Amino acid sequence: MIRGTVLELDRVTKCYAGSPPVVALGSVTLRVCRGEMLAVVGPSGSGKSTLLAIAGTLERASSGDVRVAGAAVGHLGDRELAGIRAHAIGFVFQQFFLVPTLTALDNVATGLLYRGIDETGRRRAARAALDAVGLGRRTAHRPGALSGGECQRVAIARALVGEPAVILADEPTGNVDSRQGAEIVELLRELNRLGSTIVVVTHNEGLARGLPRTVRMRDGIVEHDSGATG
Repeated sequence: MIRGTVLELDRVTKCYAGSPPVVALGSVTLRVCRGEMLAVVGPSGSGKSTLLAIAGTLERASSGDVRVAGAAVGHLGDRELAGIRAHAIGFVFQQFFLVPTLTALDNVATGLLYRGIDETGRRRAARAALDAVGLGRRTAHRPGALSGGECQRVAIARALVGEPAVILADEPTGNVDSRQGAEIVELLRELNRLGSTIVVVTHNEGLARGLPRTVRMRDGIVEHDSGATG
C-alpha cells in the first residue's frame, strides 16, 4: 500500500452464484488517499453498492486484494473484520439506522461500544461529535423528535465519533428533501476540510459533480476516475 493510502482495491471482482453467475464487479482498482473526498457514481446495477460493501468489509471479494488503513482484509476472520469496521471505518446509510428509543447522544455513543471506552468517555466523545455536526443543542432528543436531516446528522456524528480512517456514505441524501440534502453535502464537505476522508456512493449526478473527485461506474467496472493515479 502506498504511503498515505487509507483504502485500496486492487483488481477486485465479485461474482454471485447463479445460473448464469452474476458478475457484480469486474477487476476494479481504486485507491483513496488520506484527506480525499470523492463520489462513486453510477446508475442502478452499476456495482457501486457492491464496491462499498466490499470496501467496508461487509462482503468479501471473489478475487483481488482489499486493504483498509494498511490492513489486508482478504484472509481475516469475522472477528478481525469486525475490529477493522469498529476502528477504521465509519458508515453512513440512507436509512439512518438510529435506535428509536435512544437519545441522539446515546445513538452516537453506540459507535464506540467496541472500542473499550467507558460510558463516560463514550458520552463525552459523542457530545463533541454532535457539536461538530451542529446538533449540540439536540443531544437529548430521540429520533422521532428530529427531522430527517437531523437524523442523518446524528448518523454522521456516529460515523465520525471514532475518528475512523475513512467514512463510507451510501446515498446520504437519499432520504431527505433537497434543502436538507444540500445541507448534508455541505456538512460532509466541511468535515472533509477538517481532515476526514470521505467516500460518497450515489446515483445523484449533481452531488457527484460538486465533489473534488468522481469515480464513475457502469456494468461493474470503473468507467472513469477523475483522480486516478495510475
